[in-house]
Amino acid sequence: MSERHPIVAITGSSGAGTSTVQRTFEQIFRREEVTAAVIEGDSFHAFDRLAMRQKLKDSEADGRLSHFSHFGAEANLFGELEQLFREYAETGTGRRRKYLHDALEAEPYHQEPGTFTPWEDLPADTDMLFYEGLHGAVQHGEIDVSRYPDLLIGVVPVVNLEWIQKLQRDKSTRGYSTEAVTDTILRRMHDYVHYIVPQFSRTHVNFQRVPMVDTSNPFIARTIPTADESMLVIRFANPKGIDFAYLLNMIHDSFMSRANTIVVPGGKMELAMQLIFTPFIWRLMERRRKLL
Repeated sequence: MSERHPIVAITGSSGAGTSTVQRTFEQIFRREEVTAAVIEGDSFHAFDRLAMRQKLKDSEADGRLSHFSHFGAEANLFGELEQLFREYAETGTGRRRKYLHDALEAEPYHQEPGTFTPWEDLPADTDMLFYEGLHGAVQHGEIDVSRYPDLLIGVVPVVNLEWIQKLQRDKSTRGYSTEAVTDTILRRMHDYVHYIVPQFSRTHVNFQRVPMVDTSNPFIARTIPTADESMLVIRFANPKGIDFAYLLNMIHDSFMSRANTIVVPGGKMELAMQLIFTPFIWRLMERRRKLL
């Protein structure tokens, strides 16, 4: 952690909805005039799309690596991610790149989709580092990314909802079949249990969306449950200083289920995040300004 160069990290699985949280923070940053260096978790994958496909083929031929996936250590640059967090916390500097997911992202760089841009220095004089991806709180051997963020947020839908969101996204935007997405889910399960799930015991705040409709078989679901068909469970690792009375008053139909947990209607997710995280950003920026 660093009062002079704070770090905010959002971590969650593929299909969890971390991009929604990122958009909310972008609004907060714009309103509060905060300049953030944005880090995309996918940019710390170890292989581009073609190389990853070859690695997957190789892993299928080797039973010992049958769980090889983007969730695990073998396919990611955990050391480089920790180095970035450490360097930024100490000096406000570091290096990043982008992963170009599709033709629209790749066009300005005159590169093929599924490739990385060259590494480049972070912009000078940023107020904080903002990370969104799979591994914002990961630990592996002596590597501990989770020690550096000043604010760690987990986005964790119940697993059936997570699978529905992934199935619908990958089928509609990436052209995958249900069978192909199912195979990916199964292959990733080992790394999901060992690398993704443990992160949520290290986060400061977790957001878990729970559908209020039947999601018993996510592999036949035709639609993603809407926000209004869901409730949002928000758990604070340390509730000291959280004004629950204010949140309950501001968010209609919310209630507390435990001393550190508030439950709000799914459609109020963005409002809840604005109310909870805007004061966090105020405090981080105020400490930074005093030091500068």
